[in-house]
Amino acid sequence: MNALAIFLGMIGPWQIALIVVIVLLLFGGRKIPELMRGLGSGIKEFKDASKEDDTPAHKDEKIEEPKKS
Repeated sequence: MNALAIFLGMIGPWQIALIVVIVLLLFGGRKIPELMRGLGSGIKEFKDASKEDDTPAHKDEKIEEPKKS
């Protein structure tokens, strides 16, 4: 089993509702859109950075093929 599922048990609709209520109490209704906007921009930056990581590190370097003897 998944370690998170063992620790938390099965998360159902009542648990999700409880979490939403707690978040509303902690941050208030006006602060939540700002938090979600920040989370979205962070995810976007992470995706952009991971796409840049797929490109070669040094574009100027030439890849030399091994010489056949």
